[in-house]
Amino acid sequence: MRAPRGLVFETAADLSGWPAILPHYRYIHYLERGPVRNVVKMAAVRDGIPISWVSEQIIDREKTEVRFTHLRAFTKGMHVVWTFDEKPDGVHVEILHDLRFRWPLFAPLADRIIGGFFIDNIANKTLRHMKAHVEERAARGETALNQGAATV
Repeated sequence: MRAPRGLVFETAADLSGWPAILPHYRYIHYLERGPVRNVVKMAAVRDGIPISWVSEQIIDREKTEVRFTHLRAFTKGMHVVWTFDEKPDGVHVEILHDLRFRWPLFAPLADRIIGGFFIDNIANKTLRHMKAHVEERAARGETALNQGAATV
């Protein structure tokens, strides 16, 4: 993403803004809210199929990571880590999913359906739309989440 790392990180960490910039997200409801830890019910749509889940979010500004642990639904126990690696041409954002299904016998099928069909699709759309959003803001001279255009 061609934008300042702080802007990219804070945009990813601020779940309250996701439905406005990510058209596939239906809503984010905070069940618990704090400066570094949140519990949220998240809802998105995958090609007309509504899905929702509850996650704990940890915002680690020291490591520049956003971590999630899914607490309910089919993805219960899944760990997700967003990393933000600054490169000469921008910020490389990666979303890593670690999902170990509770029922090993069904894991291969569940991995294709839940992992491939839902998780990968939602994550790719999220990155694509977030990239467009932060690059547009960076082009206007914004360097932080709640900052207006920079003045000279």
